[in-house]
Amino acid sequence: MGLESKLINDGFFTTTVDALAAWARESSVWPMPMGISCCAIEMMASGDPKYDISRFGSEVMRFTPRQCDLMIVAGTVTYKMAHVVKKIFDQMPEPKWVIAMGACTSTGGMYRSYNVVQGIDQFLPVDIYAAGCPPRPENLLNALMQIQEKIGKTRVKDFPDLQIVRYDTKQAELSLSKN
Repeated sequence: MGLESKLINDGFFTTTVDALAAWARESSVWPMPMGISCCAIEMMASGDPKYDISRFGSEVMRFTPRQCDLMIVAGTVTYKMAHVVKKIFDQMPEPKWVIAMGACTSTGGMYRSYNVVQGIDQFLPVDIYAAGCPPRPENLLNALMQIQEKIGKTRVKDFPDLQIVRYDTKQAELSLSKN
């Protein structure tokens, strides 16, 4: 039925590090929900059983940016709020992606006033735009599938500045014994 049934006969399979890392990344996208106005209700609805965002490995919506790799900005962004959104985006670890959900997030929507940002792409690198006012949960799931497709095409070499932090247990034991 699954991978296990294929491995019983052959016993092993081969792949590349890029393919394995891309599969792991695209199968476990952790969103940072930035629900600012009415689009946030539709974003929340994508988690209910009818739409079930967990089918895509994204049910873990964390409200801490240091554990997320996808920011979903849903709603009208004012200039006062733009600084907060940018600060939270900067706290997310690399690699990171952004979905602009709704007309107000993408273009300012019906608000053509001095205090509304006319599209978050003025201060964030947007990967996918989800259209609608507000967009239906299906639109968000479609945007999520497009992000997963984009993540699946990335290579490990695309992120050379990522540093691997190694934890030295012997050094930690030494420092604990001195205290």
